[in-house]
Amino acid sequence: MSVDVLLHFIEQYGYLAIFFLLWLGIVGLPVPDELVVATGGLVAALGYLNPYYAFFAGYLGVVSGLSIGFFLGRWVGPPILTRLAKKKKFGPYIDRSTALIQKYGTFSLFISYLLPVVRHLVPYVVAVGGMTFRKYALYSYSTGLIWALAFYFLGYFFGNHVDHIIAVSRHYGFITLWVILALIIGLILYRFCCFKKRSNKTPEGDQK
Repeated sequence: MSVDVLLHFIEQYGYLAIFFLLWLGIVGLPVPDELVVATGGLVAALGYLNPYYAFFAGYLGVVSGLSIGFFLGRWVGPPILTRLAKKKKFGPYIDRSTALIQKYGTFSLFISYLLPVVRHLVPYVVAVGGMTFRKYALYSYSTGLIWALAFYFLGYFFGNHVDHIIAVSRHYGFITLWVILALIIGLILYRFCCFKKRSNKTPEGDQK
């Protein structure tokens, strides 16, 4: 799904579109989560949606979808992983998720956000492994906040090129995300400094 299609869809259905597109990502909806969050930022930048509500809808959609994955893993247990593992589409990703958890433990919750599909499977695996929801929520929700902020501001500031940037980020993972974060932080600081300089200047006409 292209940015133009997403843009039209979100313009038409608003915050609910952002939420449900991300919430349904857990069932394999063929729309990159990054693109949905970034398009939410783009729509907010264009003035169609409130920036705060648009971000909150996206963040709530992300954590809701991943929470459902955790509880499905807790309630259904190994059978759902066994069934998914038999499918060619999910088998390699389940192996990758399991290997990631075995190697990095709890830190895998951070890494999984940068890996498409894996981010939706890790909640199942850690739930089956016995991780408590409190621990899962602490690490997953905090990481999700950083992840959502990064792609939201990406769409807000660089909306016209967001689909190309996200394609690169999905390919190079950590490196691109850190570059994106650095650019966004730099841009925010630059705009803040410019605003502060303007506010400190007194127009000549006001001087007596």
